[in-house]
Amino acid sequence: MKTERNILIAFILNFAFSIFEFIGGAITGSVAIVSDAVHDIGDAMSIGASYFLEKKSKKQPDETYTYGYARYSVMGGVITTFVLIFGSVAVIYNAILRIVNPVEINYDGMIVFAVVGVVVNLAAAYFTREGDSINQKAVNLHMLEDVLGWVIVLVGAVVMRFTDITYIDSAMSIGVAVVILINAIKNLKDIVNLFMERLPAHLRIDEIKAHICEIEGVLGVHHIHIWSMDGQSNYATMHVVCAGEHSEIKRKIREELKEHGISHVTLELEDEGEECGEEHCHVEHSGAGHHHHHHGHHHH
Repeated sequence: MKTERNILIAFILNFAFSIFEFIGGAITGSVAIVSDAVHDIGDAMSIGASYFLEKKSKKQPDETYTYGYARYSVMGGVITTFVLIFGSVAVIYNAILRIVNPVEINYDGMIVFAVVGVVVNLAAAYFTREGDSINQKAVNLHMLEDVLGWVIVLVGAVVMRFTDITYIDSAMSIGVAVVILINAIKNLKDIVNLFMERLPAHLRIDEIKAHICEIEGVLGVHHIHIWSMDGQSNYATMHVVCAGEHSEIKRKIREELKEHGISHVTLELEDEGEECGEEHCHVEHSGAGHHHHHHGHHHH
């Protein structure tokens, strides 16, 4: 719920602000401010999209989306990230044009607008600072980048006011755009990994395998598949060869996997006779299993 509310606040702040910026850019004649306004409207739109997608991503699984809607949140991240990439390329392009033909700028007006810009965007960045979804991270990246942009416009306006070197405006906006571009591409890499069903970053299959094989009664484990819907909730399926009480073994495996941050687990349990012909890990039975019994009453 919090994530959604924060994204909504960021959207309202950003949208109102971009209107204000267009006016400001027109009055001061600063292309830096106008191009920022264009960029901000793009931001506001993608944040709006993120808001609805984040809301939708909270829906429970149903007959159509049997895994739930978590990936909708990731789609929000996709949209936002692409808007960022196009936005920063456009900013770089405009800035280069500006260096070629400099323009007359009203510096005092620019300083005033930049101060307001820093304040408003700091507020928006503050509201989106927590949250782990890729969507939220993309939105927060936007906000921070807007703050950066405005701090730079401010510094630039002050310097230009006293020196009259107009290309500072452009040089600085190129700097910000490059930083944004690099971060957006990193974000895109995470998103592609999710859609390619890559193993979630902090997990290691061999480690998980070893831990499961230590459980008493487990003879081996194979066909392990682990993936994530949204970078937060992880899913796993596996075949476990076991001797002994199935339900107890299942419970222990689920507990073990929960410690690795995997909450949705599907287990296929096999008896020794019906092995799949894959290697399995041999467990030492040297009295190691005995201390397992007395924590049978775990509170779920």
